[in-house]
Amino acid sequence: MNITRAGWLFVAPAMLAIAVFFVVPVVAALAMSFTDFDIYALADLRNVRFIGLSNYLQLLGTPLFWRALANTMFFVVAGVPLSIAASLGAALLLNSPLARFKGFYRTALFAPVVTTLVAVAVVWRYLLHTRYGLLNHALTGLGLDPVDWLGDPRWAMPAIVLMSVWKNFGYNMIILLAGLQAIPRDLYEAAELEGATAWQQLRHVTLPALAPMLLMVSILTMAGHFQLFAEPYVMTQGGPAQRTVTVLYFMYEEGFKWWSLGSASAVAFVLFVFMFVFTLLQMRVSRSANA
Repeated sequence: MNITRAGWLFVAPAMLAIAVFFVVPVVAALAMSFTDFDIYALADLRNVRFIGLSNYLQLLGTPLFWRALANTMFFVVAGVPLSIAASLGAALLLNSPLARFKGFYRTALFAPVVTTLVAVAVVWRYLLHTRYGLLNHALTGLGLDPVDWLGDPRWAMPAIVLMSVWKNFGYNMIILLAGLQAIPRDLYEAAELEGATAWQQLRHVTLPALAPMLLMVSILTMAGHFQLFAEPYVMTQGGPAQRTVTVLYFMYEEGFKWWSLGSASAVAFVLFVFMFVFTLLQMRVSRSANA
């Protein structure tokens, strides 16, 4: 047995698992998006009809889809920079030689990532409560009026952004902290000898060294934010006034509330196109910045 055949035999189980649990479902969903697959088709596949691009055309003419897309874009544009900034700031603090109890703080800041969303939602609903919430209590102490965070259409999505950033920034923090610890100390010593300030070291040493990792983190964070579903589902159920309906939430209702599985599959692939385009833009901007 030659080396090539042995290699294929070793990777065959993994390739088979990928084909069965990823490739086949994706191809099936793509085919389903060109049909009128619904609850009647679940009972009898002979009820399925090929309708071409009708699901996509109908989707583009649905006002709620555009509302969901706008809400999702707001979440991405506001949440991704905040999440990366919080992750980088926490990683820089934990990497500082002046920091103490680093193990404790790493664990504490990463704990929300592995905490059940339902438990997080219960705590945040109390924090955001109109009358008894801690945030409104602080606003009242400053002489400001309380805010109906989850009931006011203007504040519902920012509240979800805030909760999501708090819950998820610890994951990127660990990745960036590993990147910071891999930067040779000699670079900082050379910069200090040249008279570089702390800000200049951050700008000319730390950030360039972290650029590949920041690109990866930004792509992963953007992909996760485009797939926002659990937070509005648990916190607001898409309200108020549909201001927290996201594309994934819209897809869930199409597929599992109205049983329009063909339409829901079309939503999934439209979302994939948006994510793919934004990923390409991020990579192009990163290459331009590093050129």
